[in-house]
Amino acid sequence: MESNRLQFWYGMIFTLLIAIISFGIARLPVFNYIGPLATAITLAFIYRQLFGYPYKLKAGIQFSAKILLRAAIVLYGLKLNINVVFSEGLPLLLKSSVVIAFAILMSYALAKLFKADMTLSMLLGVGTGVCGAAAIAAVAPIIKAKDEDTAVSVGIIALLGTIFSVVYLLIRPYVPIEDVAYGIWSGLSLHELAHVALAAEPAGEEALGFALLAKLSRVFLLVPLCLIFIWYMRRKESRTGGAKVAFPYFLIGFILMSLLNSYVIGDYIEISAQIMDSISQLTTLLLTMAMIALGLNISIKDMAGRTLKPFVLILIISILLSVLVYQIK
Repeated sequence: MESNRLQFWYGMIFTLLIAIISFGIARLPVFNYIGPLATAITLAFIYRQLFGYPYKLKAGIQFSAKILLRAAIVLYGLKLNINVVFSEGLPLLLKSSVVIAFAILMSYALAKLFKADMTLSMLLGVGTGVCGAAAIAAVAPIIKAKDEDTAVSVGIIALLGTIFSVVYLLIRPYVPIEDVAYGIWSGLSLHELAHVALAAEPAGEEALGFALLAKLSRVFLLVPLCLIFIWYMRRKESRTGGAKVAFPYFLIGFILMSLLNSYVIGDYIEISAQIMDSISQLTTLLLTMAMIALGLNISIKDMAGRTLKPFVLILIISILLSVLVYQIK
């Protein structure tokens, strides 16, 4: 019993140490564009290929992959201000619905057409349409995705988001678009919140504000999207006689944190910006530890041949999405 407890804590500490190293590497040139999540998955992937999966630490690693991941998603709700979305972002909410529907339906249709791996394609479609890693992590248990599929999807989205945000920065001077419209374009089309901030910040505070608002309108739609997936999977399982789809109760925590941030903090409870920033950093740390745990499940042998088609398809969809959003911004 004592040995099992130690292995659990060693597994937790193992993911924490790699996360800390990832944060350090992510501060270096080039890596600062990639971010700690993609860096962490890369390190975990390299470790797995060189040394294999550390089975003695499995209990703690699985805790990071499951429990810490859900805790991070719950805390992620503090990044969403529902009141702001409703009061200032209703037009953006409608456009975000179009963006999410386009990304997911195109992923499904192209995966069917080109016989790409459907689970990977759907996770990538969700990550592209909504909010990258957090959306993938929220939807993965609903569609019963494997841990390695979740990790690979997060890694691909991080890579594509970084490339696209840099491209946006490079082409901005040559695109006939005003700063605010550019911010909305970035917020509605780029993959992660960090990618949106990276691309929009040089356009000024107003452009960055609209970019983040546009991105938050996509985050807001994560919960209804998850409910749609739950309905679809339960309908599918009822026809095939498969195991019942469990409700992801951590989404309730996400909603509660969103409501707390929107209607309680600032109005009834005063929390300093420093504390909120610390909570945000904790959220990123927990998510990074979870990504490391997931990344350790990626085996080149097992994944070979499954990732190329989904990667190419989501690259095409991301390009088409950028063009579509540019037209409707």
